[in-house]
Amino acid sequence: MNPLLGIVFATLLGTLAACSGGEESSAIEDPNSMSVEEITEKAKEEGKIQSVGMPDSWANWEETWKELEKEYGLDHTDTDMDSAEEVAQFEAEGKNATADIGDVGISFGPIAEEKGVTMPYKTSYWDDIPDWAKDDDGDWIVGYQGTIAIMTDKRVVDNPPRSWGDILEGDYEVSVGDVQSATQAQMAVLSAALANGGSVDNLMPGIEYFAKLAKQGRLVLVNPNLPKWEANEVEVALMWDFNAIGYANQLDKDNYEISIPEDGSVVSGYATILNKYAPNPHAAMLTREYILSDAGQDNLAKGHARPIRENAELSQEGKDSLLPPEQYENTFTIEDQEALSKSLSNLVDLWKEHVLAYVN
Repeated sequence: MNPLLGIVFATLLGTLAACSGGEESSAIEDPNSMSVEEITEKAKEEGKIQSVGMPDSWANWEETWKELEKEYGLDHTDTDMDSAEEVAQFEAEGKNATADIGDVGISFGPIAEEKGVTMPYKTSYWDDIPDWAKDDDGDWIVGYQGTIAIMTDKRVVDNPPRSWGDILEGDYEVSVGDVQSATQAQMAVLSAALANGGSVDNLMPGIEYFAKLAKQGRLVLVNPNLPKWEANEVEVALMWDFNAIGYANQLDKDNYEISIPEDGSVVSGYATILNKYAPNPHAAMLTREYILSDAGQDNLAKGHARPIRENAELSQEGKDSLLPPEQYENTFTIEDQEALSKSLSNLVDLWKEHVLAYVN
């Protein structure tokens, strides 16, 4: 079992299967044989979509849910959880599924596929999706990109860092979150590794980087979420660019600086996974279709997340909601997602051995 999921499975496998109840769902034999028109008609008949890990506040999902309800009559509910929990729920509930669709960090896409919990659906936008951002059969497809950024409270840090090198020379605390379970934190470690001579197969430069911060007494493992920023408990944080921009806009953006590290950062993404036994399978398929449409991609851009479709037509508001393109000139895109997933499966043990021992 992948160590990223071990703890979650131990607590969820029994309880979810016991309380899921209801009628068993049956998998659709060949989702990709259906036309968009057929899917839309059946989705309207289902009349609902139940998601996990896709709350209104994340990447502007709220607008997409409202439009799906307005245009297709899909009532929406979400249960917020992290990527590992989403995969765990899909597996635990099996044919007694309660969720239709989830949004997971890209490294969890192959994990979900391997566990046999996904429904493949390519959508009509298949050819617009880069190869690195999709499974061959459509078991997972990235909807939007994220790049690790540095967010700084300028009220407490006089010289906001703009690189990994700058951070090491500072005297402020650096929040990274929980590397043992959060994709955002894991990608921060990978970014540091790549910027310091490492690779997908060699995370040690990133581990050693954070060990230095820990030994300096500057590493904070609490998730740098909005309430922490509101409480003035974060000085510098490593976050997805879309989270950082969104938080700054909800606070007072003049007090914060957001930079993509000049010496390198990872471009990754979040992928939708459709439950193999979704109670509303056509609504799940239609939702993925809409997410990849121009309207859905624009909604994500307005939530500060860079759309995966480069040819998507964005509104001016969507374009203005993103960081300038020049900030992304020195970034890395991981092409081999299976290699990434395998590498990150070893990250927890490396983190425990080399970093956690030095965290206060």
